[in-house]
Amino acid sequence: MLTDPIADYLCRLRNAQMAGHRMVEIPSSKMKKKMTEILKDQGFIRQYKFDDAAGKQGTIKIALKYNPTNNTPVIRAMGRISKPGLRKFMKADELPRINSGLGIAIVSTSRGVMTDKEARKINVGGEVLCYIY
Repeated sequence: MLTDPIADYLCRLRNAQMAGHRMVEIPSSKMKKKMTEILKDQGFIRQYKFDDAAGKQGTIKIALKYNPTNNTPVIRAMGRISKPGLRKFMKADELPRINSGLGIAIVSTSRGVMTDKEARKINVGGEVLCYIY
């Protein structure tokens, strides 16, 4: 049993990139699906596929993205901000700017999971899940 599935999601992505894998397979949930869609929209991953037939909860297959010239991962750093033991909630004007606006923070709001830029735009705060740049 996992106590922090979002940290597990980020750790699997990080480990797959450090090992140079092109694909990574992650157990699925609604939150992880939305986070994967955000990563694709922001250009951090190449492609994804939701496989609901595999197992009880299904899986997410993610094709990782690398820089074509020097084969370094597009995602340079990622980290968990809000943890099960210490939740971090912020108002729209308090949301962090990651790497001077070049990165994203994924925020769980009352209107769904979105990036920090989208949350600021509609002026809604929430739980800051993680950052990626």
